[in-house]
Amino acid sequence: MKLQHKKLHPRFTLNSISYTELELLQEAQRLIKEGEDFEKSIGSFLLEWLNEENTVLVTTSGSTGKPKQIRLQKKQMKNSALATATFFNLKEGNTALHCLSTDFIAGKMMLVRAMEIGLELYYVSPNAIALDTNIKYDFAAMVPLQLEVSLVSVNSIKKLLIGGAPMPKGLKEKVKDKTVAIFETYGMTETITHIAIKPINKTAIAASVIRNGLSENFSKTFKTLPNITITTDKRGCLVIHAEKLSEEVVVTNDLVKIISATEFQYLGRFDNIINSGGIKLIPEEIETKLISLLKTPYFVVGIPDNKLGQKLVLILEGKEIPENLTSEIAALKSLTKYQIPKEVFLVPKFVEANGKVQRKETLKLIDLSQ
Repeated sequence: MKLQHKKLHPRFTLNSISYTELELLQEAQRLIKEGEDFEKSIGSFLLEWLNEENTVLVTTSGSTGKPKQIRLQKKQMKNSALATATFFNLKEGNTALHCLSTDFIAGKMMLVRAMEIGLELYYVSPNAIALDTNIKYDFAAMVPLQLEVSLVSVNSIKKLLIGGAPMPKGLKEKVKDKTVAIFETYGMTETITHIAIKPINKTAIAASVIRNGLSENFSKTFKTLPNITITTDKRGCLVIHAEKLSEEVVVTNDLVKIISATEFQYLGRFDNIINSGGIKLIPEEIETKLISLLKTPYFVVGIPDNKLGQKLVLILEGKEIPENLTSEIAALKSLTKYQIPKEVFLVPKFVEANGKVQRKETLKLIDLSQ
């Protein structure tokens, strides 16, 4: 696919209305003046996209460090839209749902894809997903929580991307037989959203293997989009090489296992590693092994310990610790002796931001001296 137009594809529509560039500018100004908060964000981005500047100002999520404002080249954002269109076979006239906040890169890119590819885009508030099942969407993107509340009507979408936070295993079980093809994504602001995807359910796995001729290993690992390759640094963290998306190599804090130059397995965050008595533990790996025992949100973390340096503990959200939980965890054959939490703590409600649990902030709610 090759993009021929300058700023606005002639097949692009927004909530069923076609626009010239001038008309879209006027609509953007109306949204800023009269719209709800999420519509004001849409209007502000449209004005920025349609101006004569070559860059867009965005705020990072903090995946590669502290949140900061950076400028992205519009041509790189167009390249990202093209890569997504190529990988998922999106064509002009396809319908798409925009239900993400346009304050962040994922929401901005839904608009860019629509304007560049020529999608018929429908937007709704990101805080209240109500799928109009009279519309059959070819493409959409959500965070895991949005998918959770849309399970009854999600089959009105053909291809769905999930990002912003790890997808819980319980949610994966709920969607395994859905007819919508669901893909988990890996990416960040610096790489202009997703640079790799992984199929979650049977429909997605079948579609991916048929269309792209990929190995079955693809259902267990992330596969990069076109023109993107990967390596690791001396820490074992992912390094992304994507010349069309970023002028610099992107070094992350994500521990990965490299399968090939275009496939990897995500292990966890480098800054979450627990060093307990000289044994390095990856919380995300342990959390996956505990999922069969726990029905409420949880995570494991290291807390200071005089003997071990850091002690592995389990943090549960809720009012009480399930009966026999400690003995059931100890009996799990998948856990090594070092991966068994030494203590369990309760928190009524985890601290969250942008749909992600803030481990350090949640830990501050606990009296660790008890």
